[in-house]
Amino acid sequence: MKITPAVLAGSLTVRQEIDYNLAPPNLSTLSNSSLFDTWRPRAHVLPPFGQIGDPCMHYTDPETGLFHVGWLHQGAAGATTDDLVTYQDLNPDGQPFIVAGGKNDPIAVFDGSVIPSGIDGKPTLLYASISYLPIQWTIQYTRGSETQSLAVSHDGGRNFTKLEQGPVIPSPPFAVNVTGFRDPYVFQNSRLDKHLGSAPGTWYVVISGGVHGEGPSQFLYRQHDPDFQYWEELGQWWHEPANSTWGNGNWAGRWGYNFEVSNIFSLDEHGYNSEGEIFTTLGAEWSLSPIVPQVSDFREMLWAAGRISCGSGPVKFVPSMVGKLDWGTSAYAAAGKELPATSKASQKSGAPDRFISYVWLTGDFYGTLDFPTAQQNWTGALLLPRELSVGKIGNVVDNELARETGSWRVASDHSGVLELATLKQEIAREALSALTSGDSFTEPGKTLNSPGVVAFQRLPESKFHVITASLSFSSACRGSDLRAGFQILSSEHESTTIYYQFSNESIVVDRSNTSAAAKTTNGIDSRNEAGRLRLFDLVQDGKQQIETLNLTIVVDNSIVEVHANGRFALSTWARSWYSSSKEIRFFHDGSGEVRFGDVTVHEGLYDAWPDRKT
Repeated sequence: MKITPAVLAGSLTVRQEIDYNLAPPNLSTLSNSSLFDTWRPRAHVLPPFGQIGDPCMHYTDPETGLFHVGWLHQGAAGATTDDLVTYQDLNPDGQPFIVAGGKNDPIAVFDGSVIPSGIDGKPTLLYASISYLPIQWTIQYTRGSETQSLAVSHDGGRNFTKLEQGPVIPSPPFAVNVTGFRDPYVFQNSRLDKHLGSAPGTWYVVISGGVHGEGPSQFLYRQHDPDFQYWEELGQWWHEPANSTWGNGNWAGRWGYNFEVSNIFSLDEHGYNSEGEIFTTLGAEWSLSPIVPQVSDFREMLWAAGRISCGSGPVKFVPSMVGKLDWGTSAYAAAGKELPATSKASQKSGAPDRFISYVWLTGDFYGTLDFPTAQQNWTGALLLPRELSVGKIGNVVDNELARETGSWRVASDHSGVLELATLKQEIAREALSALTSGDSFTEPGKTLNSPGVVAFQRLPESKFHVITASLSFSSACRGSDLRAGFQILSSEHESTTIYYQFSNESIVVDRSNTSAAAKTTNGIDSRNEAGRLRLFDLVQDGKQQIETLNLTIVVDNSIVEVHANGRFALSTWARSWYSSSKEIRFFHDGSGEVRFGDVTVHEGLYDAWPDRKT
């Protein structure tokens, strides 16, 4: 997703004093930058001020071992990290390392990816170079609008210099009426090497888009020469019918009409493995009928795993399981990269080769909300880094719940007891350790069997904390109207309720009472969020029971990330206003019993940007 808002003022503006014990005014009437600190997160990636867009162009520098994290906005900017916890801006004030205005990109620089040791052994960027706008799947494609070009860094990633030549992939495939052709992602894959007879270590590129009247696609290319000047077209290695679904659509939304920001990588149970199972993350765009030109009503942040099929024709990707990487409606445009065991971060933590992914959390719902942007002077953030691997769910009862086409597959079957495989996604171990290593307190366990809320005995000291807990349910809860979880950022004026409900197997974030400011100011989104998570029937000690719900809820001021059971994430904004809105409460509604255990609150979080002055 690419948007181009107005340039924002600097971050050093004198900020208006605000009393957060009083009801909020219309925030759009306040002075510029007066809301800079009001909802600003502490532990997340975002620029010193202004807009952040798609995460992209990540890589590990083989000379330094530092991991580079990039993002779009008026070009591309970024930061480095040696621990996935703290970050240092590549350039002063977050200035970009590449901007539009060259021969190939007179209009814009869109997403790209980096070959760490490319031309002359230097980091080499392949990016979407834009010559015409608008580009949108709902309108006719302008030929020549999107090409793929190269740039090289000779100064540790602070600047990428464009090659004085034309694009290396100058057009979509011949005579294909594409909906889009952008976001080139470079990768290596041993399985593709074997299937295609490529030399070991060959680089491939996947480009995202689709075909008008047919549906979304990933276009595959193969490196032809050692200088990355020519790329062999291998066709649409994955294509889905327009606006179709995986299964009944419950577990992975829709494929839509156009793919964006596709990544290709291979995983095993430990992390990244070039010979492992093939995965892709991708954005899918679609709209309700009637389709309005230049409008995408929905964007889905999906993942898929599958196999390579060659047969007698071109190489194809065939999905075997599909899910959502993040269920938040503002969470989109994930981008990741291999983080080798030799990187500084992995050496510190002892981690193996991993695939680390960052997801964008748009701050104004893709530019469609009239948010008080000038008053805040920053928009959006990247969610906490996630490490991805193949996850296993053991001791699963062989029933219709396990056999449905969903975000899992049957890995093994032992006399009516299954092991399921899925995408395991968790907050990167370094970040999670830092989040939970400070001061903490434990709330006594509690069993609730009647509707109501019960306040924690102790309040967190701030709106920066992590809640971890396990929720256990009796078998009678299956199919009931039970809703159980927590209220966070709560006071007599506001509260955000996070709960699991069995009626449609969902985790819901109820934001209807999240922000008093939403009642006075346009553009503060208070729509509820929801995502599906199936709690399977498991066999434990010879007895059948419902899988325990294990929650990690990160509250970073206004950013809330809900992670569950190592395979679910829903991220959103919760912009509470009152300084007193810090309470946490147990929540129960409907009929059924829930047992809350291992409830811990970790205080304070960490400062991801210790070297910044603002």
